[in-house]
Amino acid sequence: MIRPPRFLSLLCLASACLLPQLATAAKQTVCTITINSADEQKAFRKFLPADKYDFVELVERNRPDWLGSACEAKVSCDMLVISGHYGEGNEFFSDVMEIRESLSIGELERVSCSGSCPNLFANLKEVYLFGCDTLNPNAQRTASAEIVRSLVREGRSPAEAVRLAREMHAARGESSRDRMRLVFKDVPVIYGFSSAAPLGPVAASSLNQFFQSGGASQVGKGHVSGGLLRQFSAQGLASARGMTAGDSLAGMRKDVCMFADDRLSEAQRLQALHELMQRPTAQARLLLDRVERYTAGLDKAKRQQPEVAQALARIAADGSAKDRYLAFARDADEPRTRARMVNVAHALGWLSPEQRVDELALLFKDLLARKAIAPTEVDLACAVNKDRSLDKALQPVAAGGRREDDVGHSAVRACLGGDDAHDRTLEGLVSTDDADVRIAQVYLRHRPIADASELRTVTRAIAAMNGSEAQTRALDVLARHYLSDREIVSTLQQLFARTRSSSVQNAIAGVLIRADADAIATTDLLRTLRENRLKSSSGGNMVEALIQRLQLSSARRPDASLAELRNRSR
Repeated sequence: MIRPPRFLSLLCLASACLLPQLATAAKQTVCTITINSADEQKAFRKFLPADKYDFVELVERNRPDWLGSACEAKVSCDMLVISGHYGEGNEFFSDVMEIRESLSIGELERVSCSGSCPNLFANLKEVYLFGCDTLNPNAQRTASAEIVRSLVREGRSPAEAVRLAREMHAARGESSRDRMRLVFKDVPVIYGFSSAAPLGPVAASSLNQFFQSGGASQVGKGHVSGGLLRQFSAQGLASARGMTAGDSLAGMRKDVCMFADDRLSEAQRLQALHELMQRPTAQARLLLDRVERYTAGLDKAKRQQPEVAQALARIAADGSAKDRYLAFARDADEPRTRARMVNVAHALGWLSPEQRVDELALLFKDLLARKAIAPTEVDLACAVNKDRSLDKALQPVAAGGRREDDVGHSAVRACLGGDDAHDRTLEGLVSTDDADVRIAQVYLRHRPIADASELRTVTRAIAAMNGSEAQTRALDVLARHYLSDREIVSTLQQLFARTRSSSVQNAIAGVLIRADADAIATTDLLRTLRENRLKSSSGGNMVEALIQRLQLSSARRPDASLAELRNRSR
């Protein structure tokens, strides 16, 4: 059939009108989140043609809600490039002090799980994660022995318990790779590093080589690029696929989204939490971080909401879930885990305030029965009794049982309110045993010395120490205290003059530079620093910084002798 000329002209006109729209539709949006180095972003911009790719930087400097801003603008990403250091805190961050922006996996989970930002990641084809361990397959959380014992208590055979614990860790150990797969649900290709990632300039160099060899034709297609993996093979680049509805980890994603989905009401979230607690306790244990954060955020105002109060009452009345949970908590291998679970039990109404204290007392009684105490356990004891409100309740624990006299046991007893253990703990600060010094460091972070006389005594003891390494460590602890006592300054000045260790001199300067300005602003101290500083400690260190501070102070003071000394030393 021959169409009339007028029809053909209209068809051609329509086609011509559609061409710009088709061209626009064909363009892909490359979203970049530049937390640290911009090197990787620049490599993508350089080689991906502007007629095919639009670039959108999501980070807005000095705006804390920059990701929310991108959601409000209805940005839709086809590709996502994230550049930043990635660490144990599960967040991307920068090592540049001027850059304050960061990106936590928790925030990415909120965006992924919620309906508040439906466009941002909905059309993603590829994600590039330029950060260390972003696709590390190793589980971040392990509690194998605890889980096996809990499953046996709940009626499983030992062999079955071991098998189930292994499966549970595989499904709920939350490796970095699993967390990224959870966040970027249904994304065909996620690139990241299974261990240490290359620095920005090195990564950019590899990207440049990849693109120069025709790599641009391999990106944005939603297929794994063998060329890109080969280019970064020495750095351990890996690929993964986002979770799908039929994924073996889909159940884990549902539980995670229970905490992250901002569409859920508090009552709905508590109902989901109750259902979690009714399952084997091991599942709640592997989600303890999230359970802990959520229950800690249930403030008085939220708890007074009728639906929330009813949901909490239902959890509090669930005696079966409570008994399983507390049995698991009391059997936890790590005291810190046990304490955290006790606090969650209190938040859920399973323990009254008095019962919580009783549980903590049992915890520390068991801890003090151990042969050795680690610094982390001292940190726990001091943190639990941070405001000393539990002194009265925990002093019997500190005073009872077998009384080991080592620094570790003494520090725990001192944290629990045992005043007689304080002096023994301070002795660890001037010990030649590194473990004792580290324990004293932890203790004094929580309980800094407030008494001026005691601080003088400790300073004299540090000054009398033999061995520069131990003395340096002890001085580093002293630097956490704000000094205004001239006698202490004099003791440190004398030590500076006689020591033959540049590290000790540097540590002394570190103490004094944080001290009260009036206490250190003397011509005698400046003279001592200039005449006795060791050659290896000069230039670009704490001693030099202290000297510069004293010189600046002298310029602002009408102290002719100090100014004269400064001029003579030039």
